[in-house]
This record gives sequence, structure tokens and C-alpha cells, in this order.
Amino acid sequence: MDPASTVRRGACYVTRDRDPGVVDVVRKCRFEVAVVDPTEAPVGPEAPQLLLIDADCAADADSAARLLDSFRTAGSQVFLLGSTGEQHAWSTWVRSGEAIFLRRPVAGDYLEALLRDIQGEIPTGRAPDIAPVALDQFGLLLGSSGPMRELYRLLRKAAAMDASICIHGESGTGKELVARALHRHSPRASQPFIALNMAAIPRDLMESELFGHEKGAFTGATSRREGRFEQANGGTLFLDEIGDMPAETQTRLLRVLADGEFYRVGGHTPVRVDVRIIAATHQDLEERVSRGEFREDLFHRLNVIRIHLPRLAERREDIPKLMEFFFARAARELGGETKVLLPETERFLAGLDWPGNVRQLENTCRWITVMASGREVHLADLPPELGRREAAAPTGEGTDWRELLSQWANNELVQGKQHILRAAVPAFERTLIEVALKHTQGRKRDAAELLGWGRNTLTRKMKELDM
Repeated sequence: MDPASTVRRGACYVTRDRDPGVVDVVRKCRFEVAVVDPTEAPVGPEAPQLLLIDADCAADADSAARLLDSFRTAGSQVFLLGSTGEQHAWSTWVRSGEAIFLRRPVAGDYLEALLRDIQGEIPTGRAPDIAPVALDQFGLLLGSSGPMRELYRLLRKAAAMDASICIHGESGTGKELVARALHRHSPRASQPFIALNMAAIPRDLMESELFGHEKGAFTGATSRREGRFEQANGGTLFLDEIGDMPAETQTRLLRVLADGEFYRVGGHTPVRVDVRIIAATHQDLEERVSRGEFREDLFHRLNVIRIHLPRLAERREDIPKLMEFFFARAARELGGETKVLLPETERFLAGLDWPGNVRQLENTCRWITVMASGREVHLADLPPELGRREAAAPTGEGTDWRELLSQWANNELVQGKQHILRAAVPAFERTLIEVALKHTQGRKRDAAELLGWGRNTLTRKMKELDM
């Protein structure tokens, strides 16, 4: 039988070593599929709309180009199946997005999700009774709401490309989870994934952390140390809170992205690396560019593919399933039975704004798992920070400041916030300084004595706090 006549209005699996699991998934999605040898693959106008190609069908880039050029004339959607070490011949097509790379062994549910996602783009072979999306998760991301389904579609395509990605989302929306999922489904999956939070690194150590240093480069550098770029070579480097990167480090990062090489701190020999950058931020980078706080050329280098993560309040319908998942995990990790929300409790929680997003939701589930007495969760079982029960207002009399501080810290952590000492310590010092200065009518020497500091220390602190 002529292979072309079999698959003209369906799918074609081009392979030298048939994988029955792949064939079963394609047929499950109601595509008529033919399995053919590369020498028998239908090309040009005879090519089907859906093509699955084993990477080893092309020995080099030229043969891959000839095969793919023939398929392109028919507007075929191409999936490339292979291990990370096999797809060098196809690298141009994977990086451009013309072929979506799937790492073997291919998970059946993941392939099914891809096929059903694209059915709306393929007029032939589509069955009307099949939903447009097969999965309600991607990696560890959960949710079946409209914003999440759109996000999954974008992530599946972005994972196969080798371009830089910039993830934008509020704190607690899952930016690192997205970055890890992108890496896990990319051609670089077998190589390292290195994560670095730019906001957590002291300014004077940032370049050493990124690029490493040579022995003797500075005081305390007793040996050569590899930076994050070298550690991530061949894989993915995730730079969280990229908006906090200082200007001088932005310049060095731009050179690495442009040239693929850098110098360690104190070094004179260039180091070449092959790294995919995934950046993330909760800030408006365009606004920072307009204010001159972020390099425009670096922004465009990082922003090749932009991914926006929805706030939890924008996908409220996902909250019950998310809480079910977090309750089950909390029960395993903390002990005890898995909690179940009563209908009125579920409705109340689904209506909250959740400023800390999914991280706040997870922390709330952990709190309830420990504190709620019964298996069923009533409104009275919820933490007071959620607003169901009003906290006692401070009166100034008989109020223990340590109790108020404890309430504040608990509220911050329930909302999913991190590094709370960074906000608490400056605010604490500012308050004490203001009270001491008021008590002494502005006399710094006397105020310093009340605080137990020297005058120079008070002056320095006031300068640091911009007072």
C-alpha cells in the first residue's frame, strides 16, 4: 500500500525502530497513523498534517534539512523524538520552534496533551468529542482553568525551543516551578539545572557567584571556584529576580549572552559555556528600562520568549483542587489525616484575594493541617490572618509588643513572603530612632545614649535608613 495514501489526512510516524506506545497514543487521539521508514516518508503535497520523526532518521544537519524542507511545504506540525544526545542534526529546527522536541522515553499523557492541544490547528483527523486539552497540569503546576490551559500550551512549545525565556509573575505564583518544568521537558533535560536568586546575593559577591573566581582574586579566595555559569554548562541557568541585578553585572551578563564566554573574577583566560538562560521577575522590566535602571539591550536578549504567570485570584476555580493537593502533601509530610473543606469554607477561600498567591495557599493548608482539630475544615478553623476573625486591635495599654510582632511575622509567612527580617529590622530600628529623637527633642547625642549607641553609629544608621 502506498504510504502517502494512508496518511494524507492523518498522521505519519517516521522511524526505523517503531515505538508501539507512541502509535497507541496517536491513535487514541483519533489520528489515522502510518508507520514508515524514512525512505518511504510521504513528502511535499503528499505529507500529512502531523509528523512524528525519530531523531536518528537523519545522520547529519543536511539530511535533516532535506527531510524537514519536504515536510514544511505541506505545513506539517513536526514532533521530533530523541534523546538529548541524538538531536544535533536537528538543532536548528528545534531552536527555531519548527520542530517540537520530545525526549525519549516520551510520557504518553504528555504526548496526548500536545496532540490534543494542536487539534484545533489541524483540520483533518480531529474528532469533535475529544476535549482540546488532555491534562490539567504541567510539571508540578496544577490547575485546569482557562489561564492555566493557555499557560500549558505556551510552556510545551517554549520548552522545545532553545531561546532565552523571561518569566513574569507576582511572588508565590510558581516562577521556579515553571523554570524547572521547562528544563525537564527541554533537549537539555539531562544536563544541570542551576537556580540563583539575585535578590539574595550581596552586591559585592554577585559577579563571583555568577562567573566564579581565581585563587587570590580577593581576600578569602583561597582556591579557584566555578561560578553558576560553569556549573550550568550544557544545561539551564535560572536567574530569579533578575530586576535586582546591579548595572555592572548586567553588562557582564550581556557579554556572556552575546559571546558565550566570560572571565572569572581575577582571571585572564576566557571560559566558554553553552547555557540556556531562564530569567524571572515580579517587577515591570519595561518600566525599569524606561527609568534607566535596566539595560534595554539585555532586556531584549532575555525577553525572546515571555511567559506571564496568572495570579491565583485570576484562576479561582483552581483553588479547591490546589488545596486538595496541598492537604494531601501536608498530611504526608507533617503527619495526621488529610483535611477536607466544607462547602462554605471552600466558597469563602475561593473568594479571597490571596496576595501571596499559591505559596500563601500552600502555607495556609499546612497551618490548617497542624491546627485544625477535626478532619473537616470549618470557617472557625481558618487562620485569623485570612480575615474571618478580627484580630484584637492594639490599644497601647497592656499590649505586649512581642505579641504584636509575632502576629505580624505570622501574617507575613502565611502570605508566603520570605526574607522578612529584611523588612522587619530596618522598620524596627527606624521606629526606635524616631521615638528616641522625639524624646530628646532631636538631640542626636542624647538619643544615641538612650539607644545604647555611639553618636557615629546613630548617624550611620540614619543615613542607611534615609532619615
